[in-house]
Amino acid sequence: MANHKSALKRIRSNEKRRVLNRYQHKTTRNAIKALRLATEKSDATSKLSTVISMIDKLAKKNIIHDNKASNLKSKLTKHVAKL
Repeated sequence: MANHKSALKRIRSNEKRRVLNRYQHKTTRNAIKALRLATEKSDATSKLSTVISMIDKLAKKNIIHDNKASNLKSKLTKHVAKL
């Protein structure tokens, strides 16, 4: 176990960040899934902008890699265009 006050604080703050990152990542994955299941083009188009925003926020905070974010956005945009 950690012996220094700063190390104990780092453990607490890391746990807070981990929980928040997991929540944000899971919420984004659920939004992506909902977008992929959308059948109407108008509905999917409105969802696309919010999902892309969520993906960009995850990439900005290094929760997901920038290239993964780009790949996801590209695939989702193609999917919506095909509807």
